[in-house]
Amino acid sequence: MSEASKVDTPLPFDELADAIKSHRSVYGHISGLQLDRAAPGEAWSSLPYRPVFVGDTGTGVLHGGVVTAMLDESCGMAVQLALDGTRAIATLDLRIDYLKPATPGLDIRAHAICYRVTRSIAFVRATAYQETEDDPVATATACFMVGANRTNMLKGRSREDLALPTLEAPEDPTGPFAQSPFARALGIRVSDDGTLVMPFSQKIIGNPILPAIHGGMTGAFLETTAIVGVTRELGVSLPKPIGLTINYLRSGRALDSYANVSIVKQGRRVVAFEAQAWQDDRTKPIASAFGHFMLRPAPGADEE
Repeated sequence: MSEASKVDTPLPFDELADAIKSHRSVYGHISGLQLDRAAPGEAWSSLPYRPVFVGDTGTGVLHGGVVTAMLDESCGMAVQLALDGTRAIATLDLRIDYLKPATPGLDIRAHAICYRVTRSIAFVRATAYQETEDDPVATATACFMVGANRTNMLKGRSREDLALPTLEAPEDPTGPFAQSPFARALGIRVSDDGTLVMPFSQKIIGNPILPAIHGGMTGAFLETTAIVGVTRELGVSLPKPIGLTINYLRSGRALDSYANVSIVKQGRRVVAFEAQAWQDDRTKPIASAFGHFMLRPAPGADEE
């Protein structure tokens, strides 16, 4: 039987779960993300704590993009577990609500449920937590396109059989991300005109067949852009993420990505922002994000 025929053949559930475990995204593999338990339409996953995931070394709190990427991939696992292994999927939109900072040093776990599948769309909800699911760090809702393309990630060689990069944060004590190992690990930099740049690299790949950038990495890039832009424009300390909604408009190809942010509304304690990412054509964004940050109270300003 040809490889293509094998992919088009529905997989028994146990084989499907094994295929998902061994054919995660490149980023998912090198981050250490594991599928711990599987049921039809449900995925329980875990991500071991690593210092490279930190977003602010002053507090030790993980970068929000780490949680975003984990929830994105965990939701994708749940969708695959609701299908039969024959169709590719892609994230259409993802909303994250950050309920509390992750405790430094503890692993993160996630439980994702694909609760509805139509012919073209799958709907998912997920919870990220550390000690118990009743005390979540973040929640997510997402929509995935079913049959998004012909590059089914369950096809081909296991990630364990491939030579993959490592996820490390180079030291840069005087750079803009001196306090953010995760931003440094992704290679994010600030250009002369203030636009943020995320260079393409193997470590940020989601689908290695296209190849395409991991949706969670695009989300992490947009969140980093928003943090940098809001901090710079308002002259405040690092804001606290409240919620982020990401719309995936085009596949992130094997190219450098660029992003900027604009403030939509500023109150005394909350700021609303909109960020956009693109590649070789600024008029054709690959993703956009709308979200809110919590600011420290500023006397004399209006409160929302």
